[in-house]
Amino acid sequence: MSDHVLIVGGGLAGLAAAVALCENGVRCTVLESRPRLGGRASSFPDGHSEQWVDNCQHVAMGCCTSFHKFCKTTEIESCFERQRELYFINPDNGRVHRFAVSALPAPLHLAGSFAGLSYLTWRDKLSLAFGLKALAAKSSALDPRPFSEWLRSHRQTPRAIERFWTVVLVSALSESLDRISVVAARKVFVDGFLRHRDGWAVDIPTESLDELFGRRVPEWIEAHGGTVRRQAGVERIEVSHDTVTGVQLKSGERITADHVILAVPWHRVAAMLPKPWDSADVITKLSHLDSAPISSVHFWVDRPLMNLPHAVFVSGLVQWVFNRSLTRTEGDGPYYYQVVISASRQVLEQSSESIRDQVLAELATVWPVVNDARLQHWRLVTEHRAVFSVTPGSDDLRPPQQSPIPRLQFAGDWTQTGWPATMEGAVRSGFLAAENVLAHLGRPAKLVAVDLPTSGLSHWLFGL
Repeated sequence: MSDHVLIVGGGLAGLAAAVALCENGVRCTVLESRPRLGGRASSFPDGHSEQWVDNCQHVAMGCCTSFHKFCKTTEIESCFERQRELYFINPDNGRVHRFAVSALPAPLHLAGSFAGLSYLTWRDKLSLAFGLKALAAKSSALDPRPFSEWLRSHRQTPRAIERFWTVVLVSALSESLDRISVVAARKVFVDGFLRHRDGWAVDIPTESLDELFGRRVPEWIEAHGGTVRRQAGVERIEVSHDTVTGVQLKSGERITADHVILAVPWHRVAAMLPKPWDSADVITKLSHLDSAPISSVHFWVDRPLMNLPHAVFVSGLVQWVFNRSLTRTEGDGPYYYQVVISASRQVLEQSSESIRDQVLAELATVWPVVNDARLQHWRLVTEHRAVFSVTPGSDDLRPPQQSPIPRLQFAGDWTQTGWPATMEGAVRSGFLAAENVLAHLGRPAKLVAVDLPTSGLSHWLFGL
C-alpha cells in the first residue's frame, strides 16, 4: 500500500472513492473541513428534541445499483427499509391511494395501481400512457427543450401535468418542470419505472444520516486501512510541473500524495486550484451550473397524526411526509414528522412561521387530528444549494472525473455520471474517480455496479 491518495471532501462521493480504494488495497486519506461527514447527506443535533435530525430526508430507489453496492460493502445495507408500497393522497378528498406492483412484468407492473388513481381521469391516464411511450423513445434523449415544453407538445392534459409529471419529477429532481431537461426526466422514468420491476422501490434509512455516513462508513474505511480526518479544511491543491503533488490545509500543513480526488461542491472547485488551472475551460463551465434548494419542516407533536410510514401529497406546498415515530407506542410522545419541499424557492420568499402554518393546514385536510395536536417543537431547514439544476444543456457543463491536471480527479454528483443530483450519482462519481486512479496504478477494475436488467417486454415495447 505504498501509493497514497488524498480525498478532499467527506461527502458521499469522497466516501465512495475511499471505500473503493480501500477495497483495492490503496492507501487513502479523507480530508473533511467540517466536524461531521456526509456532506449534504448529514445530520445535526437538535437541542430541544435531543435527537439527530437529518438536514433533509434522503432516499434511494431500487435502480440505484452503485449506491446499494456501496451500502452492502460498508455493511450499512440493513439500515435501510424498502418501501414496496407508496401512499399518494388524493387532493380532492384526502383518500389514500396505495401504489404497489402487480405480478405483471415491467413496464406493466404498476399499471393496476396507476389505473386506480381517482384524482386522474381516464383522459388524463390515456395521455400519460402515450406520453410515457414517447418519453421512452431514444430520440427524446436528444430533445433540447425544457420538459414543460415537451409536455405541451405531446398534448399532456393540465391535470396530468399537475398531478403526475410534477409530483414525480419535482420530488426526484428538485426542480420545476420549466427548468428540467428532457434527458433528466427520461432518466427518472426509464430507470425508475419502465425498465425493471424493482427500479421504482424506495429505500428509506432507519438510522440518522450521521450514524450511517458520519460514523459507520468512516469506521469501515479506517478498519480497512484508510484514514479519515475531520476539521481538516483544504486551502488549495498543490501542483508542480503540471502534476498534482498534494494539498495545503488551511492550518498551513502540507500533505503530499500520489493522487488527489477533489470531492467538494462544484462552486468551490475553482478557488482550490492554482493558476492557470482555475481558468481552464472545464472549470469556467462549472460557474454556469445553477442550483436548487430543498426545504424540510421538522415538527414534534403530542399525539400520532398518521399510521403510514410516509405519504405523497399530489398538490400544494407539501410533497412528502415521513413518519419518524411510526414504531412508538401511543402516549409515548413526542411524535416526530418530517415534511419535504423540493425546489423550494417559494419557501425562501416567506417567513418560517408562514411555511409552518401552510404545512400544518395542508396536513389537517387529510388528518383532522392535526388541528387538535399540540405542537411541541418545530424547525425549518433549507439546503440552499441542495442539488445542481438539471436544466437543458447542464450536462454539457459537467466535467469528467479526470481533471485537466494529471493525477487529479473530480468526484461529486455534478460530474459526468449519467445521473442527476442523487446519492447514486455521488457514489458513481466516487467509484469512477477511483477507477481512474486504479487504472493509472496499473490495476484496472470495474467499480460501478451494473444497471438493473431491462425486462423483455420493456425492450420490445420501447427498444430500451
